Amino acid sequence: GLAFAASVIVLWLLLTFNRTIRVMKNAAQAPLGHVASAVMFHAGLARGMTMLQIVAKTKSLGRKVEDSNDDWRWSDDGGASVVLRFERGRLVAWRIERPEEPAT
Repeated sequence: GLAFAASVIVLWLLLTFNRTIRVMKNAAQAPLGHVASAVMFHAGLARGMTMLQIVAKTKSLGRKVEDSNDDWRWSDDGGASVVLRFERGRLVAWRIERPEEPAT
């Protein structure tokens, strides 16, 4: 019984490690802090998500926001960006920032 429990734990650890490596390899091939659509990314967020889940969703590493403890930014080609705040490794708050419309 003890050997089986140890085997299950080792298998779970290997699967988790493999998933983490795969997510990071995919993120390494993408531009830093880039998403296809900031609005769609913003709509798919949920409180409590981990950074690994966010990186898997965006396929990109975020850019660290200056002068912040744990805020990260992802932007799209249109200038819109999403800022995420993490506490203890979990998503607690997020906001979308859109570029200002030019005055007519």
